[in-house]
Amino acid sequence: MRFRGKSIRRKIVALLLVPLVSLTALWGFSTVVTGRQALQLLDVAYVIDKVGYPIEDVVRVLQKERRQTLVVIGDPRASAATAELAKRRAATDQLVDRISRNARDPEVVEELSPAANQRLTSILDALNGIGTLRRSVDQNTLDPNQALEMYSSLVDPCYDFLMNLHALENVEMDKQGRALVGITRARETLSREDAVIASALAARNVGPADLRQVSDLAANRRLLYSFNLAILPPAERDVFETYWNGPDTKPLRDAEERFLSGGPGKNPRSITTAQWDEAAGKVLDDLATMGTAAGDRYQERVEPVAVTVLVQAAVAGVLGFFALLVSVFLSVRIGRDLIRDLSRLRKEAHEVSGVRLPAVMRRLAAGEHVDIETEAPRLQYEKDEVGQVGLALNTLQRAAVEAAVKQAELRKGVSEVFVNLARRNQVLLHRQLTLLDTMERRTEDAEELADLFRLDHMTTRMRRHAEGLVILSGAAPSRQWRRPVQLMDVVRAAVAEVEDYERIEVRRLPRLGIAGPAVADVTHLVAELLENATVFSPPHTAVQVHGERVANGFTLEIHDRGLGMNPEALLDANLRLAETPEFELSDTDRLGLFVVSRLARRHDVKVVLQPSPYGGTTAVVFLPAALLTEAPDTPGGGLRPGGARHDRHGRPAGPGKRPAHTAQAVQHGAAGRPLPAADRRRPV
Repeated sequence: MRFRGKSIRRKIVALLLVPLVSLTALWGFSTVVTGRQALQLLDVAYVIDKVGYPIEDVVRVLQKERRQTLVVIGDPRASAATAELAKRRAATDQLVDRISRNARDPEVVEELSPAANQRLTSILDALNGIGTLRRSVDQNTLDPNQALEMYSSLVDPCYDFLMNLHALENVEMDKQGRALVGITRARETLSREDAVIASALAARNVGPADLRQVSDLAANRRLLYSFNLAILPPAERDVFETYWNGPDTKPLRDAEERFLSGGPGKNPRSITTAQWDEAAGKVLDDLATMGTAAGDRYQERVEPVAVTVLVQAAVAGVLGFFALLVSVFLSVRIGRDLIRDLSRLRKEAHEVSGVRLPAVMRRLAAGEHVDIETEAPRLQYEKDEVGQVGLALNTLQRAAVEAAVKQAELRKGVSEVFVNLARRNQVLLHRQLTLLDTMERRTEDAEELADLFRLDHMTTRMRRHAEGLVILSGAAPSRQWRRPVQLMDVVRAAVAEVEDYERIEVRRLPRLGIAGPAVADVTHLVAELLENATVFSPPHTAVQVHGERVANGFTLEIHDRGLGMNPEALLDANLRLAETPEFELSDTDRLGLFVVSRLARRHDVKVVLQPSPYGGTTAVVFLPAALLTEAPDTPGGGLRPGGARHDRHGRPAGPGKRPAHTAQAVQHGAAGRPLPAADRRRPV
């Protein structure tokens, strides 16, 4: 059985369930075994009453019928003996019918074992077939020995049945029950001896075979008494030994002695029929009475043992059930405590990994101060194994928060270094642009002016790269405008910051203004997109810029004629533009995307890349209505004078021409280099 992937609750329940089920099974097994033993002892009385005693009665009437049959065979002319035989047969049939009815009792059938039921069925079949034996006797086709053997073959199975009637698990009581059956079997030997002697006396002829048979039966009787009486309790043993050694059995013992000492011959005179009948009949009746009384006393001894076993079974069952309840209670309590501790540990681990640490990272990214003791409190646990895991979680949590704080401090330091260097470069570049503007205005040489224009253009791009560092560091550009600037001038200024500006065609845009605080950022954003379009499109193609008003603002579209982007790269670029991910120092191939994304988020501008109808890529820039104003009366007011002049396509004028001041004044160096090939995946 495998429990991988299962909850800890299921695993602990399975762990506790195995010993509990085993304990329950052992308790149930011991209770059933002990209770069954007690019930067997109690059921013995019913089975013996319904089957055992009737079998003994059948044996006794069969013994009498056998004796009378041998007497009739010995003297067939005695009419009185024949009449007595008819009475004995009728008594036998009556008891056979009774035992047959009792054998069909459902409770008797249920209590008897299959083997005992089979023996009882065989006995009843044999008794019901006794008519064949009787007819043979009536037809005088049997001698006394044959008749004795045939009747004995009906009696012997009855004793075998009684011997195995109900095997008790109480060994002592089972041995006593078998001993009582052996005592009744000893009486059977006396009954056979009585039948042999009665038959010989009735025939007035004692043969050597009769003497040997009587001698063997008498010896067998004494052996049975000696063996079985030793098993019975002393009180029972004394009853039978006293009887056989007492005066009540002396006539029988004397008659046996005289019969054996008389020897074979006709008309025996050592003992008469009347003397033998009186002596044997009395002893047989006394033994039958004593056997019944002994059986009753045996049942009286069985019942207390059964009650004792029942009490023991009840006590064992109650104690076992109580122990089972205690085990279940302790198991449930321990399992619940363990599950609670593990659930708490799991909950706190999830809180650390899913809530606390991400919150700390967000706050650190936002520049907030984070207290380690507050954000990573020391959790208290027990001193067990679960507690040790909890302490390890404490250590791990504090280490993670401390590492995040140190990393944030390091990144903040790096950002400050970037901003500091960028600010210094901005100051120098601004001074350089001012100097270049002065030199442009006082020179009259066309070639020298063209070189100054190219140097001015390169310096402007360098300033944009410097401001890119400021933007990536999370700071705001230093240059801002208070007054709005016309959209067309903003786009022209962005075009002027692109290296390959001559390929860019700007269609006439509506007279709209861009709010002063957003001029620098929008110019930088558009410049980054224009730089990307020129870098990743063939040099002989043009990049077109046009726009139109929409319901909630203005849409500016930049079309190039490159090979475009595959769907995966396009999706990745749009996700970066929309989600504005945290800038990673190691991700230097995607600086352009980071710059555009941060500038767009700062002013709620939306930038989307999509396939161009010209086969390249189209960058759609949505400027919200909050950034738009009416066109200012004086374009570029408040801006640095001088700069590149633009032709009718919106491109800066070539070298040697005096530029118009507006577009040149809007130029700024806001950030970053063009998007690399890794971002656009388009060959030039």
